[in-house]
Amino acid sequence: MKNETAPLGPKKVTGVPVARPQRSASVQTYIPEVVKGLGITMKHFFQNTKEMAFGQRNDPVLEGIEDGINTVSYPEQKRPYPARSRGVHRLTQREDGSPRCVACLCCSTACPAQCIHIEAGEYPVGDPRRGYERFPQRFVIDELRCIFCGFCVEACPCDAIRMDTGVHAAPYDSREQFIFEKDVLMGFPGRDGSHLTANPRHEPGEGSHPGLDREKH
Repeated sequence: MKNETAPLGPKKVTGVPVARPQRSASVQTYIPEVVKGLGITMKHFFQNTKEMAFGQRNDPVLEGIEDGINTVSYPEQKRPYPARSRGVHRLTQREDGSPRCVACLCCSTACPAQCIHIEAGEYPVGDPRRGYERFPQRFVIDELRCIFCGFCVEACPCDAIRMDTGVHAAPYDSREQFIFEKDVLMGFPGRDGSHLTANPRHEPGEGSHPGLDREKH
């Protein structure tokens, strides 16, 4: 019959004593296991250091996962984004460097996050574009509120706003740095490095322009 303990507590719980296992001093101090763990750490440390020093490090983007370092060292290394990925916004420019945006407010109206703010301005008297189109005196996008849905790009009739920069917003340390003004948005190039657009647009005054009215005036 097992040696049971005396009943304890109001429910008269009884138990069977369990013999304490015999452990040596080295096991109780965990020294052997700590040494084994440090040995594995130092092994990988020296192996990775050698590969980095002699240029033997495998590329985690182009090569498969093998022994050695497979971590992307951002921002020195970046995984390539797909061609259709939506990156940071940019405003395309005309050949004279002015924004293609005509301040029609289509993008800000279509934006479900309401992160686009545009202040429209009129061209001066005598400019052929006066009365035909406007220009953005101020164009602001709050990248923290943006959900990168691409609705603004689809809504723009002039291909003035695009999300083909191939980059994402940098990890700034204040909210104000995520609010991009017009000059910042116009400074971002596309994937090809150009600030223009591949979609042609005929400007007033050009022979190919359809005209401001039905009589092509």
